[in-house]
Parts: sequence; structure tokens; C-alpha cells
Amino acid sequence: MNIIEDLKAYNTVINGELDSLLSGKDDDLNLIADSMRYSVQNGGKRIRPYLVLKFSELGGLDSFNKGALAFACALEMIHTYSLIHDDLPCMDNDDLRRGKPTNHKVFGEATATLAGDALLTLAFEVVSAAETTDKAKIKAVNALSELAGWKGMVGGQIMDLEGEKRKLTDREFTKMNALKTGALLRCTARLGLAAAVCDDEQTCKDADEYCACIGRAFQIRDDILDVTANQAELGKPVGSDAKNGKTTVLSYMSLDKAQALAAELTEKAAAAIEKYGKTGKELSEFAVFLLNRRK
Repeated sequence: MNIIEDLKAYNTVINGELDSLLSGKDDDLNLIADSMRYSVQNGGKRIRPYLVLKFSELGGLDSFNKGALAFACALEMIHTYSLIHDDLPCMDNDDLRRGKPTNHKVFGEATATLAGDALLTLAFEVVSAAETTDKAKIKAVNALSELAGWKGMVGGQIMDLEGEKRKLTDREFTKMNALKTGALLRCTARLGLAAAVCDDEQTCKDADEYCACIGRAFQIRDDILDVTANQAELGKPVGSDAKNGKTTVLSYMSLDKAQALAAELTEKAAAAIEKYGKTGKELSEFAVFLLNRRK
């Protein structure tokens, strides 16, 4: 499978659905709507919605099932809100995101904060209106609430901020990555399989193992790229982790050891999922693609 071409094909559908969901117009609310659209439409690989759709197919649904697509877009809205807030001066204070000025640089800190809030709440509106069963919607709400909340992504972010004040222990660092990056990636499997009403215990376990492994490998790769890539490749300033005094994987091990650990985690991810037919093989190949990415 050509991963790049597959991502492009899926992104065409995902981006079209996101545009539709954000197309509402109210002349009194143009500022907040423009701020929301600015960040959602600012590119990105759409890894999370892509994985939601792939897991829905692994669970037996046709490609681009409407319910699964709604869940996928909801997760991308939550991911985007987290990036808007992460870039704020009170967090990472970044000026660039995906090669363009960050939301608060264009719209101001107050509007950017509210745009993130609005995307978070819109995600649950989208889930509640999805063309799928009530059971699937309840599972999706549960997954999003748990894995994007204080026991998931938000918890990881607070541990990340703590890591700017002191070096986290190895246990804390591993947990921080599992929450900050891994939680939303684990959510992709939960949402995709929920849309497919797939309750098979082993399938759910293997999907979670795959996502947990690629989540940890993804963050390791991010830490590596922050010191090895250039700004043109990343679309954001490099070296920001060191500038902010953050604890990263390179605080614990050499670059070579970090790369080896990411490769080991990728192999574990592939082993967990490749047995699930065509989609399992595609997900296995996708894990390798993430390992080798340059941005």
C-alpha cells in the first residue's frame, strides 16, 4: 500500500466533512468561527481521523461510513483544540504551527482560547448527531471524555508542564507520554470499533496495544525530530523542547537508543494488528510510516 496516497484519499473525505461541519454562518459570531476554521483547516496529516476510519473498517464497516466519519471528525476537533491551547503563551508559547502563525498570533489569546473551547464542545455535538446507533454514540462519548480528559490527554499535558520545572522520573515520563500523545491515539481504536459495534474482547485488546505502542513511538519520534529536523520540515520552531526546559526521551538516553526503542515499539504494534486481514496489514505498514516520518 502507498501510505501517502492512501492518506491523501482519506484526507480528501475527512477535510470535506470537516469543512461541512464548520460551515455554519452567523454574522455576530464570525470571529470565533473564523478562528476555529483557521486551525482545523491548517493542514496536518489527519493521522487520528484516518486511524478511526481504518479501525471502523477493521471492525467490518465499509470505507467512509457516515457514523465513523463523524467520530473521526470529532476526534480531529479535539486534537486541534489541544494544539491551539498548547501553543498559547501560558503553555509552549509557539509562534508557528504547520508552517503558519499559531492561532493566538492571528486572533489573539482570548479568541484562541475560546476557539479551542468551542472545538472541544462541538466535538460532542457532532458525536451526538452521528448517523449511527445510540450504543455507538455512548461508547464514543465515553472514550472521548476519558481519553481527552484529566485522566488522559489533559493529564499528560499537566505532567508535561511539570517536566519543565524538574526532570521527571522514568516512570513519570513514560506515563506522561502515554497520556499526552498516546491517549488520543488509543481513542482512535475505541471510536472506530465503537462505530462498527465491535465488542470482540481480543480485537479491542490488540487494537489498544497497537495504539499504545505507536503512541509512545510517535512521541519518541517527535522528541528526536525536535533536535534533528529543520523548521521547514516540521512547520514549527525546532529546539523548542530544550528552550522550554522540557523533559524528553533524550533526557534519559542517547539518540541511537531512542531510535531503537521507537523501532521496537513499532514492531510490537505491527505484531498486535497485522493478523487482521487487509486492514491489519495496512495498519502495520502505517506504524512503520509513522516511525520514519520527517515531520
